[in-house]
Amino acid sequence: MDGSQMRQRKSSLTSPPTDSNDTTKAPGGIPSFKLFYGLIVLASVYVLFQLPLNRLTGLHTSETPLPGVRPGVVPTFTADVPRRDAVVDAFKHAWLAYERDAMGDDEYHPLSHSGSNLTKAGGIGYTVVDSIDTMLIMGLQDEYERARKWVQNHLSFDRDADFSTFETTIRVLGGLLAAYHLSEEDPIYLEKAKELGDRILPVFETPSGLPLSSVNLQRREGVPDRDNNGLVSTAEAATLQLEFRYLSLLTGEDTYWEKVEEVMAVLKAARLPHGLVPIFIDPESGRYRAASIRLGSRGDSYYEYLLKQYIQTNQTEGVYRELYDHAMTGIHDHLVQKSISGKLVYTAELNPQGHQNEQNWRLVPKQDHLVCFLGGSLMLGATTSGALVDRVSVPPLSHELSEQGKRDWLTGVELVKTCMTTHDTQTGLSAEIVHFRTPGDNVDDWSGRTDWYIKGSKPGTVPSLDARYILRPETVESLFLAFRLTGDTLYRDQGWAIFQAIEKHCRVATGGFASVKNVDQVPVEQEDKMETFLMSETLKYLYLLFSDASVTPLSEYVFNTEAHPFPIFVPSIRTGFS
Repeated sequence: MDGSQMRQRKSSLTSPPTDSNDTTKAPGGIPSFKLFYGLIVLASVYVLFQLPLNRLTGLHTSETPLPGVRPGVVPTFTADVPRRDAVVDAFKHAWLAYERDAMGDDEYHPLSHSGSNLTKAGGIGYTVVDSIDTMLIMGLQDEYERARKWVQNHLSFDRDADFSTFETTIRVLGGLLAAYHLSEEDPIYLEKAKELGDRILPVFETPSGLPLSSVNLQRREGVPDRDNNGLVSTAEAATLQLEFRYLSLLTGEDTYWEKVEEVMAVLKAARLPHGLVPIFIDPESGRYRAASIRLGSRGDSYYEYLLKQYIQTNQTEGVYRELYDHAMTGIHDHLVQKSISGKLVYTAELNPQGHQNEQNWRLVPKQDHLVCFLGGSLMLGATTSGALVDRVSVPPLSHELSEQGKRDWLTGVELVKTCMTTHDTQTGLSAEIVHFRTPGDNVDDWSGRTDWYIKGSKPGTVPSLDARYILRPETVESLFLAFRLTGDTLYRDQGWAIFQAIEKHCRVATGGFASVKNVDQVPVEQEDKMETFLMSETLKYLYLLFSDASVTPLSEYVFNTEAHPFPIFVPSIRTGFS
């Protein structure tokens, strides 16, 4: 049967037979079909006049564009192939050196061409597992196949030693889960992930349900933090949720979900009126202890995962949105500051003073490099938690965001600028910690910088730990998010400048990349360590910054704090907390 016969037969089934002489008309003498189409035209004209002009032209003529995008910039989302491929070459330079000198070891030391493990009992594949999803995203099939073979034949968690609950979860469990998804569900990764998850679960066996800081993987026992009187850091307790919830989804076993959700219920019950949290909590009582409030180490990813838990389950769990919004208001009310000269936006720390019953708080103008995740996170939160519409434009329009969303977007944009400013060093690399100038601080800084300074970075002196650059990803993470949310190539240019500085000062000629001891001294003195997050986070975010926006789109993925992408889903489990 040819196409004309098919069309004719369909027509005969959907329309009654007509007489060519039929003159049936609607009242008023107008043929009924003409009246029908006329009504459609009138309705269409009416609808078009009701639509805002921006829906027709892409512009909203009655509002001022939000900051964060240069005037007149047309959003660009196609790949910057030369820059993207340069990042791939850098990854291969790092991976092949590690594979040559230390395959399977947890850590790599590029200057001595050696590897090391986290415990005397042996390693658990930190570097291998942390890097696999980057290989899959970059399309490095040969390297991936060799890494997969190592996982299948050599990866073992039967180690009679203590491992960090937090680091093992975000790097190894997170890496296995992302590899499972990106490999089109290769069962080896889920098998290993489930085994590891089961070995970690005993850390939650505390009176409060909060996890202990370490776990003996062979004995399957939680181990208290001996260095901090058994306390657990807030970020570590609250940065296991994406991983265990996704593991629960994949295995159908609710216990993984319930354990980490109970942690969030305890933290919610213990939270302070301003929404901010001290960096230590007692796993016995479930109560916070007097400790610093900050967005750097031991605090950072608590705030990060409030938003990401909300995004992970497709914005269906309002409790995380409420917690996130409350915390962001607390950050703006108590931690966000401006420098005295250039009015740079930064976040300070609150340190407790005095006794428990008469406690005061001292504001310290100190910002860790770790805090630089917050700029991009705030911009992402503005377009999700702060959105008034289902699909926010790229770049977002003012009327699409709530007042809190617009506040968070503006602060996020300014924090990204500040973090880029801290790369204004002799190397173009940002220090581990910077301090901001305050009136009357009497700081005599050799560098001539008027807004901020790095303690112990004067060339020719023994550098402080503050002055290091250890291949951290937080600024490029924010640049990636800012670019995906605006399409402004300024963020690509800034990321390229950071990548060039890494290539110039951290690259080891014989293979790998090394940390730098002082970002203000040239030529640099390198430190013999290549952190696993270089290949897991820093180079991955740079690759994605220069890639087509269809690669791991933000509408479909949420990244864990080690940059392992998990797909967004609608949960099937419902617990009391949700």
